[in-house]
Amino acid sequence: MRRRAHSGQDVFDQQNALLRGRIPLVALIQTLSVAEYLNFRHAAHALDVSQSSVSTRIKTLEEDLGVVLFERRHRGVRLTDAGRNFITEVAAGIGHLDLAIKTAGAVLNGATGHLSIGLLSSIASGFLADLRRRYRDEHPKIELAFFEGRADEITRQVREAKLDVAFVVGTVDVPDCHSRQLWSETLMAVLPQDHPLARAERLVWCDLAPETFLVRQAGAGPQVLDHIVRRLVEREKTPRIRRCDVGRDTLMHIVAAGDGITLTSESASYVPFPGVLFRPIADEPDRARFSAVWSPHNRGPTLIHLLDLATEMSRSAHSG
Repeated sequence: MRRRAHSGQDVFDQQNALLRGRIPLVALIQTLSVAEYLNFRHAAHALDVSQSSVSTRIKTLEEDLGVVLFERRHRGVRLTDAGRNFITEVAAGIGHLDLAIKTAGAVLNGATGHLSIGLLSSIASGFLADLRRRYRDEHPKIELAFFEGRADEITRQVREAKLDVAFVVGTVDVPDCHSRQLWSETLMAVLPQDHPLARAERLVWCDLAPETFLVRQAGAGPQVLDHIVRRLVEREKTPRIRRCDVGRDTLMHIVAAGDGITLTSESASYVPFPGVLFRPIADEPDRARFSAVWSPHNRGPTLIHLLDLATEMSRSAHSG
């Protein structure tokens, strides 16, 4: 009997069969198995189902599609041209679906994904560098993206869900965010290499009081400014402050040129800078403290793993 030509409505009905649930995924999987073995019995055995169920599903599938996928023979089946094309497309689709499922599972458990981190340029070394290195070693498929900016900028981006976490100076209280102090560092004076005080291995605040302090307007500059003023006022000295709207490297160049001195944290001294020396301040009782800030609404596993690792490293450092 000659098969009638498909009308536009027939094609529409066939394309919407999947949407209406008339073509279950198991039917497609069984069809792929029959196409592999070219035998209903062997395909059913491989799938651990009955031959009759495979035969019935494929017959129903062919009726829903309005095409013959297999030519039945005495000792097996042969794919028709339509069946061959159908199998090629279905195999590709099943492959994409399998990849999507595996990828979704990997993202869910934090094996793959993306983590955006805000930081100040002055704290990119030391504890934070070790944290980045260990996190990459333990989670090599997580893409880390770093953004430098002022503390208020990166914390605002955390609140706006543009960053996953921000690392800032000090113990902070940011509205709508969680924060955790993670590490602390010794405060260091930064002097020109040929400065008279550079001959001393350790300095005291009275040595530094007559100097002009250079302080950045961005980054940790406001906290550094407050700290310098407090220490000098405690010693009844008048602070000489010069605020500079520059980046960290430019500030170091200004110090190296002899225009003044500045303060930084210990980790900054791990990266040598031409023309300057770093010296600890013997009578400085405080340490520079650093915290992580993140949104309580962000429960992503990539962030949780980072915070857990940072907390573990912090505890190890304190116990050591």
